[in-house]
Amino acid sequence: MPRAGLSRDAVVDAALALVDSEGPAALTLAAVAARTGVATPSLYKHVGSLTDLRNLLAVRLLDEFTAAATTAVLGLSGDTALEALMRAYHRYAMTHPHRYALLPQAPDPDPAVTAAADRFVEVCFAVLRGCGLADDELVHATRIARAAMHGFAVLHTSGGFGLPQSVDATLDRLIATVVHGVTAAAPH
Repeated sequence: MPRAGLSRDAVVDAALALVDSEGPAALTLAAVAARTGVATPSLYKHVGSLTDLRNLLAVRLLDEFTAAATTAVLGLSGDTALEALMRAYHRYAMTHPHRYALLPQAPDPDPAVTAAADRFVEVCFAVLRGCGLADDELVHATRIARAAMHGFAVLHTSGGFGLPQSVDATLDRLIATVVHGVTAAAPH
């Protein structure tokens, strides 16, 4: 029988708290069990395995990430929306670096993770449609923006920008370059 007060959501909450405080490498069933005050085998009443827990985390984080992006672009269109999307992306990575590190970067076989990732891609597509892009150009522009933002986020969160010039100024230039470039490079 599951422990009173412990649920699948509570296990995911404990896993997120662990990741936030100790980083993604600390995520083990034993560490989550210790946080929830149960023996490791007791977690199996709520999650099937560490892979199952990682998938639950991925869905939660992708939905959180998508909600932040959606809020940022709501009511905006065109270049302004794309800039807001890119700033929301960076802000999420900087505010939640350990959570960001757990976001899946490749297609996942789990249907729930795939559906959550698709929701984020749809936000990107909606923003880029507002920039006048369609069909294959949506995919190309999404890849370009994602590659730029992911690379920048990984470098920034890992301390990769050690020179004294303003990282915020570099981010501004990156966003301006991508915003201008994705529409300028599209066939007319």
